[in-house]
Amino acid sequence: MTRKLYIRPIALADSPQSEEGEAMRLGGSMVWASRFALIVRENGRIVSRERVSGAQMPAALGRLPADLGAAAEAQWSNLRKVHAPLQLAVRGGTRTIRLDQPQVMGILNMTPDSFSDGGRFLDDVEVAAGHASAMLEAGAAIIDLGGESTRPGAAAVWEGDELKRVVPMVERLAAMGAAISVDTRRPAVMEGTLAAGAHIINDVSALRYDPRSLELAASSCAPVVLMHAPGNADDLHSGADFDDVVLDVFDWLEARRDACVAAGIAADRIVLDPGFGFGLTLAQNLALFNALPLFHALGQPLLLGVSRKRMIGALSNEAPAHRRLGGSVALAVKAMDAGAHILRVHDVPETVQAVKVWRGLRDAALTDFSQLPD
Repeated sequence: MTRKLYIRPIALADSPQSEEGEAMRLGGSMVWASRFALIVRENGRIVSRERVSGAQMPAALGRLPADLGAAAEAQWSNLRKVHAPLQLAVRGGTRTIRLDQPQVMGILNMTPDSFSDGGRFLDDVEVAAGHASAMLEAGAAIIDLGGESTRPGAAAVWEGDELKRVVPMVERLAAMGAAISVDTRRPAVMEGTLAAGAHIINDVSALRYDPRSLELAASSCAPVVLMHAPGNADDLHSGADFDDVVLDVFDWLEARRDACVAAGIAADRIVLDPGFGFGLTLAQNLALFNALPLFHALGQPLLLGVSRKRMIGALSNEAPAHRRLGGSVALAVKAMDAGAHILRVHDVPETVQAVKVWRGLRDAALTDFSQLPD
């Protein structure tokens, strides 16, 4: 029999004083949580659920049996963890990516077949560089560069072709002083782009596609984004079979994080991505999104990539990818409300504006002392 406990925040607040000091800062973000669900499941089935306030949590954890207590204490600590900034060596100095407020990662696809903008930038480096520059000027903290489409049914790309697509652009971005993430699952591409000036490895296979990826990532000392996908390394969209999509994805990310730490990747270099749209139905995507605060219990910064995705079209009369801006911004705001640290998006100016307005609301809530008791 396997038994596990999960601590899921279920009541979020704009500020600690709105709960008279009984709200806890969630994942070092600008979001506070005041009430939690203690969920226990055995052999994939939920067997109990208890609602607990933050003030009641120490006593509730103390009542747990020994086989659940240590993991529960770790999750409770992780929920309150403040993440150090990402420090990236860029041209002319160091770029600091703070994780105490939402950051925007702009997408640049150097591919012929990506679902949203495939082919737009592949054949003209100047156009691609201009778009990257515009995203940086609009407020993107990171540019995420990809040379292979990961949409369902996309053809695999030979690593030599992927390198030809992305290395010249990495060099251009590095010359701009940009913080650069490379979306790849191939160790040769990771190595080549890091050597050309990239800073972050963003792997949709969570370093499973090639066994050499783990060793390379560990030796590089670069931050790594590990994304959940239900399929194997060759077909990431297939094979989804969940007892509970939220808790199963949580367990998967926890196990993959632990495997990467065991392989020599420092825990403070790991960012987690729940993998929206990869092998999930609309109902599963929505359930996962609504449960985002739970994933802070893993103790890692959270990256969300939902921009222009199929779930938005499914909820809006099958709107095509280029007409999903409203849905993309709505999901970005929902992600910020859940304490997400990095938003990976196509529409940078609009998302940055949403972040600034959201941040203004949070700042105002934090300085509204009329909510404090007399």
